[in-house]
Amino acid sequence: MRLMLLDTASLYFRAYFGLPGSLRSPDGRPVNAVRGLLDMIAFLVTEHRPERLVACWDDDWRPAFRVDAISSYKEHRVAERRDDGPDVEEVPADLVPQVPVVVDVLAALGIARVGAPGFEADDVIGTLVARELAASAADGGSPAGTGGAGPRVAVVTGDRDLFQLVDDDAGVAILYPARGVRDPDVVDQALLAEKYGVPTGAAYAEMAVLRGDPSDGLPGVRGIGEKTAAKLLAAYGSLDRLLEAAAAGDKGVTPTQRAKLAEAADYLAVAPAVVQVSSDAPVGTFDDALPREPYDAETLDALADRWGIRSSVDRVLTALARR
Repeated sequence: MRLMLLDTASLYFRAYFGLPGSLRSPDGRPVNAVRGLLDMIAFLVTEHRPERLVACWDDDWRPAFRVDAISSYKEHRVAERRDDGPDVEEVPADLVPQVPVVVDVLAALGIARVGAPGFEADDVIGTLVARELAASAADGGSPAGTGGAGPRVAVVTGDRDLFQLVDDDAGVAILYPARGVRDPDVVDQALLAEKYGVPTGAAYAEMAVLRGDPSDGLPGVRGIGEKTAAKLLAAYGSLDRLLEAAAAGDKGVTPTQRAKLAEAADYLAVAPAVVQVSSDAPVGTFDDALPREPYDAETLDALADRWGIRSSVDRVLTALARR
């Protein structure tokens, strides 16, 4: 595997809720999310042996361009509104102080942590996928498929929004930890077809527009759920063609469905740009090679002692050294 991209917040949230809050530092501060994330990284490096790895970061979890398009976007998760920067997300109190620890430990390890001003981690991931595939095409390389040696690019996320990046021909797959990172669903086009009735990642994104997503504050088209959306897209090939058929009164779209699509016209005009992850976020250049030794061993050692995370740090170091 050439490149592994971590949806970092998705993973440390999963670690926080999956591990007991009794995991504490020597002075009693919570470290369950930190330990869980490090253990995930150790396992992923050991099991999948990526050449490069990036911990992708939410510099802005609720970007203005998405809120301007759909005001309800993630609105229910706002804890505090701010005029001088991104709104503050509602996060468990015991998780908040662990995020800076994650930042410090990744830096000391030498694992790239990358965000983009005004964009979500999803957009960073979409941009890095696009860059990787462009670089491969420029080199005349042929991407690996999702069988055999595995995909060229693997995205590790608990967020189904990123299923839109799945592309067998390009060698892009999602590792979705429904049962944990040790036994993830490998999301390729066959799984999308089997589970969601859509043939590609791009079709998944269009289905998600129609279906909506309450967890992100996206209303979708009233009365059109996942299965109906997939069937309509299969019949017409794309969202644009579906809307054209509905406007023309095509018999494949029922009168009720036509009315619902017309009612949602304003939403449908802007939702694709909200759902679609960016492929051109302002991500700078950086070194994403996995180190074999920590970047700052002295600082890492001090962090391991201060936070009581020695065993998790050692597991990551062992994984890096053995790859």
